[in-house]
Amino acid sequence: MRSAKIERTTKETRISVAVDLDGTGKSVIATGVGFFDHMLDQLARHAPLDLELEAKGDLHIDAHHTVEDVGIALGQAVDKALGERKGIARYGEAHVPLDEALSRVVVDVSGRPFLVFDVAFAADKIGDFDTELVREFFQAFAANARIGLHVESLKGANSHHIAESCFKGLARALGKAVAIDARRPGDVPSTKGTLTT
Repeated sequence: MRSAKIERTTKETRISVAVDLDGTGKSVIATGVGFFDHMLDQLARHAPLDLELEAKGDLHIDAHHTVEDVGIALGQAVDKALGERKGIARYGEAHVPLDEALSRVVVDVSGRPFLVFDVAFAADKIGDFDTELVREFFQAFAANARIGLHVESLKGANSHHIAESCFKGLARALGKAVAIDARRPGDVPSTKGTLTT
């Protein structure tokens, strides 16, 4: 089973995350940031992967440290669960609409972290959630999962819809990329022979 647990504690946050890449989309999430919990639930449900995540952060300041550190811990858990990355499809792509919003997300489980994020939000906040934190999460996740990640909003007027289509797009693209390719279940999909260094 491709699963992992990560515990991460700093002076700003305390995070516990467990992920199962072969799960069915079950999630138990509590970060103290309601909109972010909703987005992480979308990620688990639509990949699908099982996710248990609890975060305690310095929310009296703002949600920045919590969101970024969850991205770090979740990325580390996915990286650990992937192990040697043998047999995976490696690439995944998704176009995901939500009403008027449409996002394209492309993933390369390459071992080389990189983020291209071309998303503009119509508003600075979704409720109490700063929309600039969406990028912070994607950056932290890509760096620590060690994936190449392209996120692009093609259309959208409602910031909630734009963000949610990005998270659902990540879910669908990541799910395809980490899926086992039945034709090459023991091979590393790279001419280098490794995706871990």
